[in-house]
This record gives sequence, C-alpha cells and structure tokens, in this order.
Amino acid sequence: MNKLITLVIIVIVALIVIGNALFTVDETDQVVITQFGRPVGDAITSAGLHFKTPFIQKANSFKKNLLEWDGDPGQIPTLDKTYIWVDTFARWKIVDPLKFFETVNNETFALKKLNDIIDPATRNFVTSHHLIEVVRNTNRDMDISEAGVMDETLREVVVKKIKMGRAEIARGIMKQASPKLAQFGIELVDMRFKRINYIEDVRKSVYGRMIAERKQIAEKFRSEGKGESMKIAGDMEKELKRITSGAYRTAQEIKGKSDAEATRIYASAYNKDPEFYSFVKTMEIYKDSLDKDTWLMLSTNSDFFKYLKGYRGR
Repeated sequence: MNKLITLVIIVIVALIVIGNALFTVDETDQVVITQFGRPVGDAITSAGLHFKTPFIQKANSFKKNLLEWDGDPGQIPTLDKTYIWVDTFARWKIVDPLKFFETVNNETFALKKLNDIIDPATRNFVTSHHLIEVVRNTNRDMDISEAGVMDETLREVVVKKIKMGRAEIARGIMKQASPKLAQFGIELVDMRFKRINYIEDVRKSVYGRMIAERKQIAEKFRSEGKGESMKIAGDMEKELKRITSGAYRTAQEIKGKSDAEATRIYASAYNKDPEFYSFVKTMEIYKDSLDKDTWLMLSTNSDFFKYLKGYRGR
C-alpha cells in the first residue's frame, strides 16, 4: 500500500515537473526564456512544443504579428504659422524579442517609447513644412467641389507648389523614428496621418465661412431659379393672351357674321311685310318694358301706343 502511494506521488510530481518544463509557442508568438529574471539563450520564434528547466526558467511570450499604435492628437503649428490638429497612427512589430525584453520588457512600455519617438518626429516635420504640404499629396488641379468648400486661407496657399506632400512627410517621419526604435527591437512598419484639421477656434471660423459661402451659392441658385420661373410665367402669360385674343377675335368674327345674318333675316322679313314686322317688334317692346309696377305718362298721340289706340277692353 505504501509503495502504491509512493508511486502515485512520484507520478504526480513527474507530471507537474514535465508540465512545467513543457510549453508551446503559437504561430503568432515568440518566446524569451529567462532564469531568475535574466534572459537565457536565444529567443524562440518557431511554433511548436519546447522545453525549459522547470521552476527555474520562465517563458516570456511576445507577439510576432503587427501591433497597433495610436498617437495622441495635438495642436501643431505649420511653417506658415497655422495651428492644426494632427492625429496619427502606426503599425509596428517586435523583430528582436531578446532586445525588446532587455530594453522595454512589455508592450505597455513599448507604446510609451513609440509616443516619445514618433510624436516629436511628427511635430518636427509638420513645423518644418507649409500647411498645403501637410494636407495635399500632389499638385493636381482642384476640382469645383473642392475649390467651393476650401477655406480662404487654404485657397491662398494652394497656389504654392508641393515639394513633398503628406505621404512623403509620413515616410520622412518613419525614416527618422525607425532607427531610434530599432534599439528596442521594434520595427516601425507603417505610419500615417489619421486626421488633420484646424484647431477648435479656427475650425469654427472656417466652418462659418464655409456655411456662408454655401448659403451664397444656394441663394444664387435660388435667384436663378426665380428668374427662370418668372421667364416661364411670362412666356405662359404671353401665350395665354395670344390664345385668348385669338379666341376673342374668332368669337367676334362669328358674332359679327351671326349679327349680319340676323340683320339680313330681319331685313328680309321687314321687306316682306313692314307693318307686321313693326307690330311684332312693338309688342316685344311692350312685353320687355311694361309690367304691373311700371307707370308711363305719355300723350295719346305718341307712336308708342299707336297699336293700342283702337283697342277697347271687354
């Protein structure tokens, strides 16, 4: 029984020792073995199962793939004394894990080193170049939309010829910062400007001018639209009057022809029996002019009553 317990204990201890001695390295990792806090041997960069002295040595793992660095946005004056808000980012990786461990030890301190090196390099390059160099890459002509919303200050400096441009400035920053980071086992893979803008006070003024300019252009379009609307309305009114006058002329011509025809018919009827025609017309006048509320005081010799002179009521 004691032998069995002893055997079990030995097996457990062996498993613990072996478990502490074995470690695996992922494809995206690299390991530095340390003994009592000091590096031992070369860094392990190959993936797979590896061994170390149990309990004495420790496996310190570092990422092999690309890592992110996001710079702190800040105000930087350009060569033409224009303050701008600059925000940058970069990608880096650990290429010498042994040197990395001996100098910065971990990613947190590495990011601080990146801040200390890239931010001053960015400031040096921005302050050494004009605003247009920082915001543009080429000397291509500005299109209408860009020229329309461009700030007056930028519109004035855009006529200057670009010698480097934003992309070249970013490469210059990388070139200046890379040797300083190499001593920490870090390779700066890429660095870019994330955002470039005016500082808050200037930005409000710029936006105000841009809004006023957009409103001016909008008012111009509205005025042109109103002018075109009035022109269309005028043409429509002119066409309406032409149609109305034409219709009136046609109506008058028809009415004239009708009146002429009516006159001709009346004349023809009158010529056939003038006395009867006179009698009918007089009766029509009686009907239209006399009613129960109408009073007339006329002489009995008036021609108006000539057809009633011989009438006697029953």
